[in-house]
Amino acid sequence: MNPTRRTVLLAGAAAALLPPLPAVAATRRADATATPPYASYWYPDSLPSGTPGTGITWRSLKSWTAAGDADLAFNAASVPLAPRFTPTPANTTARSGQARVQSLVSFGPTSSNPSQGSATADYYALTHWAYLDELVFWGGSSGEGLILAPNAPVVDAAHRHGVPVLGNIFLPPTAYGGQLRWTRDLVQKDSSGHYPLAAQLVAVAAAYGFDGWFVNAETGGGDSALGADMLGFVKELKALAAARGQRVTWYDAMTVSGTVSWQGALNGQNQAFFQAADDMFVDFRWTAGTLASSGTKAGQLGRSRYELWAGVDVESNGSNTSVNWDAIVPTTKAHVTSIGLYRPEWTRNHLPASRTPGEFHAADDRFWTGRSLDPSEPDAGDPWRAPAVSVADRSTVSGMPFASTFNTGHGLRWYEEGAVTSDAPWNHLGLQDRLPSRRWVVRTEGQRPAVSFDFADAWRGGSSVLVDGELDEPVVLDVYAARLPAGADTVVELTHRTDAGAVNVELAVALGEPSAPGATPPYSYLPVSAVNKGRQQHRGRRRGVRVKSVNGWETVTVPLTGLTGTIHAVGVRLTATDGPVTWRLGALAVRDGVITPAAPSGLRVTAASGGDLRFAWTAAPGDVRQYTLHRLLADGTRRFLGGTCQRAYFVSGLQPEQGEPAARFELRAVGELYTSSAPVTVTHPW
Repeated sequence: MNPTRRTVLLAGAAAALLPPLPAVAATRRADATATPPYASYWYPDSLPSGTPGTGITWRSLKSWTAAGDADLAFNAASVPLAPRFTPTPANTTARSGQARVQSLVSFGPTSSNPSQGSATADYYALTHWAYLDELVFWGGSSGEGLILAPNAPVVDAAHRHGVPVLGNIFLPPTAYGGQLRWTRDLVQKDSSGHYPLAAQLVAVAAAYGFDGWFVNAETGGGDSALGADMLGFVKELKALAAARGQRVTWYDAMTVSGTVSWQGALNGQNQAFFQAADDMFVDFRWTAGTLASSGTKAGQLGRSRYELWAGVDVESNGSNTSVNWDAIVPTTKAHVTSIGLYRPEWTRNHLPASRTPGEFHAADDRFWTGRSLDPSEPDAGDPWRAPAVSVADRSTVSGMPFASTFNTGHGLRWYEEGAVTSDAPWNHLGLQDRLPSRRWVVRTEGQRPAVSFDFADAWRGGSSVLVDGELDEPVVLDVYAARLPAGADTVVELTHRTDAGAVNVELAVALGEPSAPGATPPYSYLPVSAVNKGRQQHRGRRRGVRVKSVNGWETVTVPLTGLTGTIHAVGVRLTATDGPVTWRLGALAVRDGVITPAAPSGLRVTAASGGDLRFAWTAAPGDVRQYTLHRLLADGTRRFLGGTCQRAYFVSGLQPEQGEPAARFELRAVGELYTSSAPVTVTHPW
């Protein structure tokens, strides 16, 4: 991947690694070399013979220390794992409390995988977190490294949606360069009989802020002694992990005899490993019979059958993969096991190199939602049984204040208040908002409009929600399932724009759950705006509604007068007065008041190599959603360089502008409502 990155993350866990901050912004030239940070990877102990390839660094996990990890600050996540709730299912087939969904995803190569995003919009920007229960940061190779720590943007995005993320331990088959000595390295004991690398793995996950490990031992040639050592290692890893709130998933490969023999089932060959771990990924060799017997055996062991992930290999064919779904998630009886999706990033990778973000999201929606593209109306004839058909979605929208600008974590440009402040493409999942869990539920008696994330324009970030169609009948779009308290001072803000046609917009708010799965929430409709082609009219608005127009976007603040209790759903109702209609939703917020965050302090350049710079600062007190860094140009304009959830940033390739002797930079803290603090600045001489 392109080594030019746009943002960098520094977790609070790594704060002790930073040198003391000055009381004011520093202006002297930084002496240290500014190298780009990458996601971390290791061998257990011994390294391969020979010389690593270009861009590859061979490291030993056994010798790792947090204090000696130069890039720990860039790789440590900062967003805590959010609690989730399950609203009434969007359809009559999706269930809660039964099958779960795990994904094994390769977001980039093992080596040279940027820690902080990169300067391209072409990225697997996963957004359908609502159906996921566990994400594995897949990767590893015999020539680069076998143990992968997830990078911070992936963890932060997943945690924001309540999804735990596991690092990957991959001991490859000998056909792919695997060496049995690496397995023996992993399970080596110290003089007291403990497994030092188990403690190292738990320490890494704690320092980096992710949730545990996926153990995949596929190197053949072992014996019963090695099998016993591996079992002891997994038991100790699980015990140490549990004490730190981490988890361990075992892959069905090595058996208790120490040999590699994929069972495609839970049976006597691997049940000891299953019992030692939290979950087990059942290899793709399963049949309907072996899954049924596996579920039964899990129950006999006092475990849930849904702690078994039935592997579904979608790397080659994605949503065109032929799967015996009734063996996993039958429609007429209880689910048999959970689902383990191997490489769903097919939704991006199968597209041509010229792919756009919109094309990726169309394929991804088809994969997760199904052919109907509406989870409230599954297509019964669709041979691909999308997760939305079988598994109830979850939401983390349960705390006030809540706000979203529908930023998917990548874009063709960066927007602030509807204006472009950087025309460079970018990706950074850590900047992704909490996104609607049901995409897209559209309720209408007429023709269904197209609804999608769109990248041609945005209010903030890189994307907005686009509704495009005839709208020959009123359309209700479900936006968020929520558990938000509504009081006397609660308001909802909508930022929207009509690009074609004319449309009356109403806010939809439900203070209760639907009467049954698949039913419409009990919405109350509140006027937002009445728009006739060519001019804005304010008729129909209630007292207290406030309107602000900026750069062609309108932000309307709607008080929830008379609506108190708990908000269970938020949506919009659109009624065309002149069509067809093209309408954008740029932002939504639910709040009781407005809080402006305090400013960070001590912004400084910690390392510089020409136009490559590393920045660090002291965190602002209080709640901060993210930080934004801009470059201040001589003509008074501000150019967006990047955003981060942490307290450091790396930027590359800067050049002097307009003959300037020094570059000036401005940092602000951004609150949950996207209010920005006062700036702190630093000047860096060229």
